[in-house]
Amino acid sequence: MKGKQVKFLLGSVAIVLALGYLGYSGFNESMAYYQTVPELYASKQKAFERRLKVSGDVVKGSIVREGTTVKFVIADNKTKQTLPVHYVGTDPLPDTFREYATAVVDGTYGQNGVFTATQMTAKCASKYEKESAAGVTKAGGE
Repeated sequence: MKGKQVKFLLGSVAIVLALGYLGYSGFNESMAYYQTVPELYASKQKAFERRLKVSGDVVKGSIVREGTTVKFVIADNKTKQTLPVHYVGTDPLPDTFREYATAVVDGTYGQNGVFTATQMTAKCASKYEKESAAGVTKAGGE
């Protein structure tokens, strides 16, 4: 009877350790640091080693579609620092993605200075205020 109990105990411990490892590695893999463009540049070498979410405003005239890749530039309006982004995700672009919108890109920062995004969201709450401040109007003069 003791041999069966020891085997059961060892099997249970192995299962618990395996589940703990899978949970820990999944948590680390899904973790991303949220930064602005200036914070990304301030983190220097650490930026190349981490999965990041970077927020910035889409620069006017920077959106270029090349096949399944969308290239654009995001900027911080206060410091005027810019970050080139290549979106290579499989999800369609958000409806709110356009010039002056605030985009949050999720991916990695490369040694070449380009941020490769696999996911992206576009915030729209204040985009109309930004467009108005930039002098952008809807077609038809509205």
